[in-house]
Amino acid sequence: MPEPRRHQAAAPPRRVEVDALGIDVEVIPIELEASTLVPPDDPQVLGWWAEGAVPGARRGSALVTGHTVHAGGGALDHLETLRQGQSVTVTTEAGSIAYRVSRVEVFVKSRIAASAERLFSQRVRGRLVLVTCEDWNGVSYESNVVVIAHPV
Repeated sequence: MPEPRRHQAAAPPRRVEVDALGIDVEVIPIELEASTLVPPDDPQVLGWWAEGAVPGARRGSALVTGHTVHAGGGALDHLETLRQGQSVTVTTEAGSIAYRVSRVEVFVKSRIAASAERLFSQRVRGRLVLVTCEDWNGVSYESNVVVIAHPV
């Protein structure tokens, strides 16, 4: 099977749009802090892991994360309601890339680390991975939502 080509708009992301959730928000580059990926402080801004793949790359996971706000107001508050086949558009410095959701999974915090290599792999065919917290218990979040989408 031939190697997938790099999308012509492959570049650092600037915006993420998810019509099904009413999301159209800015994306900024972020880095690991003590081996943890910490989203931007503003819950209406998403963070792209700058050490991973860019959206549209031939290989790797372009990882984008943001805060969920249990009282509302976070860009990814309802990420867990996305369904297979729904669309996500990433606007990059070079154009736009359309993605289709292929998987939505919720992991308890203790299992996300054990699944990290599979979920956030940089050796897979190019894809978009969206991540946020889920399952507020009144004190903290107990789970993470992971959405995996592939370019159309």
